Amino acid sequence: MTPLHPVAAAPHPDPYPFYAELVATRPFYRDASLGLWVASSARSVRAVLSSPVCLVRPRAEPVPRGFGELASGALFRQWARMNDGPFHGVVRRGIGALIERWGAMRGVDARARARRLLSECSLQEWVFWWPVHSIGGLLGLPPGVLPEVAAWTGDLVKGLAPGAEQDVVLRGGLAAERLRAEVRSALEAQTARGSEGGALAFLMREVGLPGDSAVDAERLVDVVVANAIGLLVQTHDATAGLIGNTLRALMREPTLFAEVAARPALLPQVLDEVLRYDPPVQNTRRYLAEDAVLEGHTLAAGECVLVVLAAANRDAQVHHEPHRFDIHREQPARLSFGWGAHGCPGEVLAKSLAVGALEVLLATDLALHREAFADVRFLPLLNGRVPLLPSVRLTSQEVE
Repeated sequence: MTPLHPVAAAPHPDPYPFYAELVATRPFYRDASLGLWVASSARSVRAVLSSPVCLVRPRAEPVPRGFGELASGALFRQWARMNDGPFHGVVRRGIGALIERWGAMRGVDARARARRLLSECSLQEWVFWWPVHSIGGLLGLPPGVLPEVAAWTGDLVKGLAPGAEQDVVLRGGLAAERLRAEVRSALEAQTARGSEGGALAFLMREVGLPGDSAVDAERLVDVVVANAIGLLVQTHDATAGLIGNTLRALMREPTLFAEVAARPALLPQVLDEVLRYDPPVQNTRRYLAEDAVLEGHTLAAGECVLVVLAAANRDAQVHHEPHRFDIHREQPARLSFGWGAHGCPGEVLAKSLAVGALEVLLATDLALHREAFADVRFLPLLNGRVPLLPSVRLTSQEVE
């Protein structure tokens, strides 16, 4: 069955023929049933994401009404990715510096911890928990609290989802309070001992550099704590989706699975193609700050554009044979991490986490569970394509 509209497409078993029809016949149009403009071609997606009048939140509603008064709303208000202007630039720069710093840390090997966690839970649970454990460890949170941090992050993510039931929203608000307390405690510990190596203390120094007026001293701690939690939130579904969609691609092609299992150095290429072919983030939204003309259409201030990144990734004007999975493409040229001022700075980090996770999984008896992947379904998300992987238990085949 074809998706009814672009918002229903993300969790559909195969939304890509529908996306192809959009790109070919309606690259930029207004969907009357949704009350949204829709950008689907690579050109229209770039035009919207690079337009200075297209904001990440409507000015009249910086925080969604459903959780605006909860701790989850307070976090949302401070996230750089949900803000425009000088504040976004300052905090984004700090987060980018932190991620770059992590990339230079070659001596940390989390493989043993990943295997240990995998021995304690199913694959379905692990793909969500392990990325959060990884980021929590990089932030300097105590190892003993990481299982709770992963559970709280999951509750917060569910509570932020549009249309979430009230009890789920409230649970997310409570999780936000607990996460905020835990991260603040870790930040205080790092700053108290003057730790040069503490990630949270580093982020605080980067965001609060002298001469920056976008973040004042009183607000600085709240901003650092909120955006550290934002990294946990972003990695929970998106990285799980990247790992899961990569596993699905490998399970579909036994020859490719065998090749990659024998040569894990191919994983970055595989991930690049999965991010183009079947990305975990399918769409995002932009809100018009003023009247504007985009792609030949006049849009009014306050209107919303649904930006279908996954459709643009299969635009035949950009990619040769876009519906063929090919890990040897020379230039992925994809839009999975956005475009313009709000392009996600975490691409290298996300791919690094996914490579590490897949190396651990490929060194298990995963190949014996191929049949369990035959009917994988997706979480009912409006913008994410995150598979609910089989609840199988895997056994490591690595020699300790």
